[in-house]
Amino acid sequence: MDKTQLAKIQSGQGFFAALDQSAGSTPKALSHYGIAESRYHSEDEMFGLIHAMRTRVVTSPAFDGSRILGAILFEQTMERDVLGVPTAQYLWAEKEVVPFLKIDKGLAAEQSGVQLMKPIDTLDELLGRANQHRMFGTKMRSVINDADKGGVNAIVDQQFEYGATISAAGLVPILEPEVSIGSPHKEEAESLLHDALHAHIYALPEHAVIMLKLTIPARPGLYADLAADPRVLPVLALSGGYSRDEACELLARDPSMIASFSRALLEGLSDGQSDEQFNARLDASIAQIFQASVNKR
Repeated sequence: MDKTQLAKIQSGQGFFAALDQSAGSTPKALSHYGIAESRYHSEDEMFGLIHAMRTRVVTSPAFDGSRILGAILFEQTMERDVLGVPTAQYLWAEKEVVPFLKIDKGLAAEQSGVQLMKPIDTLDELLGRANQHRMFGTKMRSVINDADKGGVNAIVDQQFEYGATISAAGLVPILEPEVSIGSPHKEEAESLLHDALHAHIYALPEHAVIMLKLTIPARPGLYADLAADPRVLPVLALSGGYSRDEACELLARDPSMIASFSRALLEGLSDGQSDEQFNARLDASIAQIFQASVNKR
């Protein structure tokens, strides 16, 4: 674990950029960016276009470590270069942004009100490559759709089980048990999630280091006790389908979380914009999210 990178994240003075759209979500991300599916005819072309978009984001003068602590990357992004430099190396050496890798393989079918992660069958090999690329940590997402105690416990059990393997490989796991903002019993589901997370964190070894990425809760400060635990680095907030304005408004009310936004970060960016327009829009977005993460009410 790189101690300089650890200290940067522990400072909490900034937010995370989630640049980890996978094969399933890439067409939608490209569409929002102004690139229709008619522009590409294979998966390779699609990933080339999304990498070009991400390259434009991370090379922008608006994107650097003064406001952005970390960036979460898709596997193909990790394996590609930015301006001739491996992406993770570029992020840290040129921008002072700490790199993380999305490692989950998508969601299983819903059972007991939740969607567990599909098995990560290639985990050991993937963690080996993450270390080769000098990633600091990993991220994995599962989804809670309703307030079923058994389902929520299963979600958290799975996240911590994989998290132990990731920690043993020398990487810091970001555990992301997302509560759907459309859940009919969102506040109850969040209470169940809090209790399950608290029990697992309480049982961690003293030297353990983990991160959490969670939906902004209905009750501000719900996860403050988890964020205060020395084994938990800053708790990240996902935008979860909210617009950037909505997500920032909610986040600004919660002193225990900082942003880790994906679609909300990229909102308003377009392939057709000039570099001046693109950089100005990205700078405004980063400024808004930074303020919501750092300057609390």
